[in-house]
Amino acid sequence: MNLTVNGKDAFAATGGRAFDGSLPAVVLIHGAGFDHSAWALQSRWFAHHGFAVLVPDLPGHGRSPGPPLKTIAEMADWTAALLEAAGAASARLIGHSMGSLIALETAARHPAKVSALGLIGTAATMTVGPDLLKAAEANDPEAIDMVSIWGLGFDAGIGGSLAPGMWMHGGAQRVLQQCAPGVLFSDLSACNSYRDAQAAAAKLTVPTTLVLGENDMMTPAKAGKALAAAIPHARTIVLRGAGHMMMAERPDELLAALRH
Repeated sequence: MNLTVNGKDAFAATGGRAFDGSLPAVVLIHGAGFDHSAWALQSRWFAHHGFAVLVPDLPGHGRSPGPPLKTIAEMADWTAALLEAAGAASARLIGHSMGSLIALETAARHPAKVSALGLIGTAATMTVGPDLLKAAEANDPEAIDMVSIWGLGFDAGIGGSLAPGMWMHGGAQRVLQQCAPGVLFSDLSACNSYRDAQAAAAKLTVPTTLVLGENDMMTPAKAGKALAAAIPHARTIVLRGAGHMMMAERPDELLAALRH
């Protein structure tokens, strides 16, 4: 689905069915360096079970032209503008990693546009190690390797994909390799500098579910639970044995957590 957001072209997948603004809307927001393809499985379920689905490529990612937005606040305002462009009055926002910060900040800045939240692989602060930042700034392929190695859990290294013939590390690396120079660094810098999660959490009034990976090395479950404690009536689910990239590692368990 091609849209015009803030006067610029943008792309959003719709889960295999045309977007219908009369249905309850769900927006799935990808993480740093990724695009709409991260949500391929979950988006199809929502689209075929009574929801209008938007899975945007953030500016500079996937099929949306750049440049990338520099801050989580800018990405949150862009998400609100996306809903307006699609004709959706409000939506349930589900975000992974950087996307979870975007969803959280959108709910705080534009509360009337958000009906519920799903925060996946999240934490109040997403500090990025200096080695990763340096490699990403230099567009060094090592940055992609670091994201893949730290982002995927143990099972991904031993052929743990539920989709026959799929290699999770290779799939993640190929998407990251498609990033234009500077995009991954811009995203990681936005995560690294965001310090408003606790303040945003305190403003939430909508149902919120956090799904955390037990073995997540990027946003440890302990950090996610600390954020959950700041959100009124938040529901927290920890996926046993999962790493950071739960959409690929634990697609069925993640979907089950988001459905309720």
